[in-house]
Amino acid sequence: MPTTPRSTEVAVPRSSSTVVLVRDGVAAPEVYLVRRHAQSSFGDAYAFPGGVIEPADAEVAGHCHGVSAGEANRDLELETGAIEYYSAAIRELFEESGVLLADAPADGLPDSAGMIAAREALNRGTLRWERFVADHGLALRCDVLHYFSFWITPVFFDKRYSTRFFLAAMPGDQQAAHCGGELTDSCWMTAADALEAVRLRNMRIPRPTQRTLEMLSGHDSVSSMVDWAGQRRRQGVPCILPRVVERPDGSRVVEYPDDCDQ
Repeated sequence: MPTTPRSTEVAVPRSSSTVVLVRDGVAAPEVYLVRRHAQSSFGDAYAFPGGVIEPADAEVAGHCHGVSAGEANRDLELETGAIEYYSAAIRELFEESGVLLADAPADGLPDSAGMIAAREALNRGTLRWERFVADHGLALRCDVLHYFSFWITPVFFDKRYSTRFFLAAMPGDQQAAHCGGELTDSCWMTAADALEAVRLRNMRIPRPTQRTLEMLSGHDSVSSMVDWAGQRRRQGVPCILPRVVERPDGSRVVEYPDDCDQ
């Protein structure tokens, strides 16, 4: 994958979370993909819901349930702040797909129209995440997020991210629908079908998303995916940092781990 950097300065990666939402399908499990607009960081490509950590994600740490701050730090191999990745994952998934991984008191949440309005307000910035969580007494279900992958954007990219990937089963009582604005489309597909669409050049998918689909394509159920993700977490999730190699002509190419041995 050739790349021509705009600057020789190394950008600091922004901490971010990505959620691979999955559900059982007729032939194989399906993943939820969203299409980002052409001016976004992923330029008119399909990827998983997610985004950068915001200050509000730390402010709702007390509402995170199922995973303690210490457990999160251990699993993500951080000294502190790992629980923010879980909060950001839940927030971004709700903002981008409308799926809320949280429990609330009886009648604690608005009706469907109210939830849509709250989601739109969060996306516009007229409603703060910590206010939404506190007002509705939400218990963020961090225990249904299964950490399994860690990518850092190569150096010399103008925009860099340090991204933790989480797997989550689609709640049976909710529906996923992409938001407007940053997202222009969404779909449920099996990993194999998405990879075939990439091969036929019918769909553009960033390399980390493609590699994730390759890892998931061998599973025949959501429960198998969850078990696999749990095993990866227990074994320790390695950091994947593609490298930028300069060619004799002065151009640079990004080598991903699966390319380096070829």
